[in-house]
Amino acid sequence: MIKLLRITLITCTVTGLLAGCGVPAQLAQQERDAITLPASYQSSSDSAAAILPQWNQFFTDTNLTRLIKAGLTHNQDLQASLQRIRSAQAEILQQKGLLSPSVSAGITGSLRKFGLYTMDGAGNIVTDMQPGKLIPIHLPDYFAGIQASWELDIWQKLKNKKQAAMARYLAGIEGRNLLVTQLVSSIATAYYELLATDEMLKIIDETIQVREKALELVKVQKESAMSNELAVKQFEAQLYNLGALRWELLQQVAQTENSIHLLTGQLPVGITRVHVFFESPLHSYLKTGVPSALLQQRPDIRQAEWNLVATKAEVKAARAAFYPSVNINGSLGLQAFQPGLLLRTPESIAYGLVGGLTAPLINRSAIKSNFQKANAVQLEAYYQYQKQVLNGYIEVNTEIQRAQNLANVYNQRSKETETLLHSIDIAEILFKAGRASYLEVLVTQQNALQARLSMVDTRRKQFLTTVNLYRTLGGGWR
Repeated sequence: MIKLLRITLITCTVTGLLAGCGVPAQLAQQERDAITLPASYQSSSDSAAAILPQWNQFFTDTNLTRLIKAGLTHNQDLQASLQRIRSAQAEILQQKGLLSPSVSAGITGSLRKFGLYTMDGAGNIVTDMQPGKLIPIHLPDYFAGIQASWELDIWQKLKNKKQAAMARYLAGIEGRNLLVTQLVSSIATAYYELLATDEMLKIIDETIQVREKALELVKVQKESAMSNELAVKQFEAQLYNLGALRWELLQQVAQTENSIHLLTGQLPVGITRVHVFFESPLHSYLKTGVPSALLQQRPDIRQAEWNLVATKAEVKAARAAFYPSVNINGSLGLQAFQPGLLLRTPESIAYGLVGGLTAPLINRSAIKSNFQKANAVQLEAYYQYQKQVLNGYIEVNTEIQRAQNLANVYNQRSKETETLLHSIDIAEILFKAGRASYLEVLVTQQNALQARLSMVDTRRKQFLTTVNLYRTLGGGWR
């Protein structure tokens, strides 16, 4: 057996050298296109490590954290991702099993008849199987024992396939982390959208009460000839407009609630939430840290990195296919032409050992195409990784700038709203004294309403920007 293995290895080396002459070189990555992240973000001077608390510490609203927990437990997309990870685990075990010899035990039976005009057939009819008993024309054959086969991974083709499977598995884990991050962000976004819509409904209801009082005043003035029917109709039309807007906001509430139900994987039920929109604390400014931290924090970048590692291993495995493969097959057991003779040893002992060497020499188009495909997939994964790095930096930089600008916008909106609310009181006083027209009152009330709604919308954007900044920095999956 040692001699056979020695001959096999020598033959493998010689054949490998011959076959290796035509092995194409692996394509080099375009390192010149690599993206190098700067030392800091354009809109931030943070140089310390980013502070990314866990999501249940970042979000302090108990109603929101309850919804996020439900989503992490019942969301169907998240549950499906777990099955994909388990499938990747099975692929690792499969590739690991190919590295080891395959051994099986069994009992087989067969029946053979050789043609009489063959060497076997002609020899059998004159040869004794047992003393005084010729080999039967219909020759039974029974075998009980073990059989083994093993492909020697000399060129590490199977090892690289296993490494690729492991990298795909790790990419799957990062994919699930990415899904968790997106789920937490989506639920938080929908929740703050719901709070903003509730606040708009509150403003609409307050405005309706104010408009109804103004309508009653105009009707009284009409009766005393201080106003006319046109003014009454204008105030009534404004009330109808507010009523229609209120119904639209109620529909928006229903849609947002249903989107939260879908994210949490549950049937529609009432969503408990706070009704103090402006009093809800705005999350403190996040420490963004240095851009290079994104390589470890963001699941999408880590997923792209592991996919790149997998494609590199797959290229190596595809290149190893050009070299010869070595297979060893063996068997050991008991063999006889009658079942009763199987236990007669040592006569019934049978064994075999076969070593095979197969090298592609001619018509290697399938192997070449597979290698070219693997190279193309690797370069695609490389550019995808670079894209994710660039996208991560730009997203964080954008959210930092948005947070800074929205703080200034909110400050201006607050002053505008305060001024217009004060002007409503002035307009009503002047209208009662006959020094202002009803149109001036209507315009003042409408401007104040739009200012209050714009202020709510700006506050909503601030909440969403904080959530987005937390997500783009890589928070939410821990």
